Amino acid sequence: MGYKVEVSHVIKEFKRFRALDDITISFEKGKIHGLVGRNGSGKTVLMKCICGLLRVSAGKICIDGKEVFPEKYPTDSIGIIIEQPGYIENYNVYQNLYFLTGLKKKPDKQHLMDVIRKVGLDPLEKKPMKKYSMGMKQRFALAQAIVEDPELMILDEPMNGLDNKGVEEIRTLLLQEKAKGKTIILSSHNKEDIRVLCDTFTELDQGKTVKNSSYTS
Repeated sequence: MGYKVEVSHVIKEFKRFRALDDITISFEKGKIHGLVGRNGSGKTVLMKCICGLLRVSAGKICIDGKEVFPEKYPTDSIGIIIEQPGYIENYNVYQNLYFLTGLKKKPDKQHLMDVIRKVGLDPLEKKPMKKYSMGMKQRFALAQAIVEDPELMILDEPMNGLDNKGVEEIRTLLLQEKAKGKTIILSSHNKEDIRVLCDTFTELDQGKTVKNSSYTS
């Protein structure tokens, strides 16, 4: 099937601190890949480098064989959840998604409503986003990530703030996206998320790869 993302001998340094230390990982197309590790292990930094939000200090990252540079990203077909989702506080969920998708093209109103329902929110809800719970904001972040039907998704703690029902719903949604041939790289502190969702997982510690494994091996 081939690799969607290839990380080759990547080093990322912040002044004298080495956040990533010679990381080499390949992520196969059409699978869900987990990143695990303690806080500060390098998971989020690696994801930001893959997304082009940070420039690597050494090594390279390729998507579909094309090298990632922050000023010239090799694909538009990517959905991202990293840290807090961006939104306009006084807009409701539909208005926010309409505004964000409208930055690139004219939004399809019915599609937006379908995506909002798909993540478990109500597109007719008038309440502004500033009054949403953490879990509801996380659902909105996922709507942002999938609204343009991306081939690649980079999801940092996508279950954050969700109750048990929400976790099950989002797990189902991500498995549906995988079934459509999407490649998903996600991090989670919940070992059950990794076990249920992921085909492979990589454990990081202090910026190094300490384990790289597959649940089918």
